[in-house]
Amino acid sequence: MPVFDSLDTLARLVTGRRGLYVRWSRGPEQDLRDVSSTDDLTGVPLPGLSASPLDMEEWWGERPPHVWVARRLHDYCHLPRVKGSGTRPWVLHGTEAARGPDNEPLVKDVEPLGWIASHVIAEATEVVTSQSGDWGPMDRDGAA
Repeated sequence: MPVFDSLDTLARLVTGRRGLYVRWSRGPEQDLRDVSSTDDLTGVPLPGLSASPLDMEEWWGERPPHVWVARRLHDYCHLPRVKGSGTRPWVLHGTEAARGPDNEPLVKDVEPLGWIASHVIAEATEVVTSQSGDWGPMDRDGAA
């Protein structure tokens, strides 16, 4: 599978195509055996793969696409630490089948497009931390 090696490359992809998602897992080879995620809290099988949407929303307007993508990647950059070292981000095209327990899209009809290089996640973190607002990855460890 190809590797996306820059934030700008991903931003161009997102600008030109809809139905794109990023998934953090051990990869499509494992995920596509049974296109289903499992709710970690209850063990309930879900009708699709948990993924984060990459499509830019209308309200984003003319703001830089690379900042949008950086934010979407940074949301779950904690997952390799939580889920294990084999967990990596990859881009897919698919159709939303339902919503999961955290309101995340559950995607079916999955077409893997490519891995995201680890240095792109570091680049995304730099972009996010250079913004003036107070914001961070959605890491729920230690939450009350």
